Amino acid sequence: MSEHHVSHIPLDRTSPVIFKASVIIPVLNEAPHLQSRLLALQALREQGVELVVVDGGSQDGSPKLTKGLVDQCLVSERGRARQMNQGAAVARGTWLVFLHADTALTPAATQRLMTVIAADTPSWGRFNVRIIGQHPMLRVIAWMMNRRSCLTSIATGDQCILVHRELFNTISGYPEQPLMEDIELSRRLKFKMSAQCWPETVETSGRRWEQQGVWRTILLMWSLRWRYWRGASAEQLVKEYYECK
Repeated sequence: MSEHHVSHIPLDRTSPVIFKASVIIPVLNEAPHLQSRLLALQALREQGVELVVVDGGSQDGSPKLTKGLVDQCLVSERGRARQMNQGAAVARGTWLVFLHADTALTPAATQRLMTVIAADTPSWGRFNVRIIGQHPMLRVIAWMMNRRSCLTSIATGDQCILVHRELFNTISGYPEQPLMEDIELSRRLKFKMSAQCWPETVETSGRRWEQQGVWRTILLMWSLRWRYWRGASAEQLVKEYYECK
């Protein structure tokens, strides 16, 4: 494993492309679950997929837990969009797979991913999501997320966004904003082409929904997305988001 301390790496930085794809995982204080997530991805490495972890300043020793389990571990300034851009800048894959630390690829999703990256035609897409938890509303939330995403070509990070590097570079990557970065990325990508909505599922943790209250979180996220769509800035909305949390 090579470890880099980076600040601002330009998105057009060139490096030899020797991997079919690069899985980029932004991390912040994920020590309890990080090693198990990375162990589950080792089969991908054996199939020519690079693993890149980008730590945003964890205080729990997360970077040390990646040793031997990733191809690159970066330490960057905090901010999911910034972390993913920096991961993309040093990644050596033709395809970029943006995977949240609390989201897991199922075997079916992994098989689909390998099929997609076998082609070199620029495109992008996302998987259906299944939210793991006890509350019965989590299934409804996941169904609504998946349905809305297919209708609008707007994907969320929980759905694991896969994009060809060439297409990613044409929009200059993620907008470095503190909230709704995945929504804005999708908006820019869909002006190039519609998202592919793969029916295979990824599984994401429902802990934030259950800890903060399912109905309260639903209302908060709908309100924030509605206001963002109406023109409110991410900088305005992020204050309310963290106050409510």
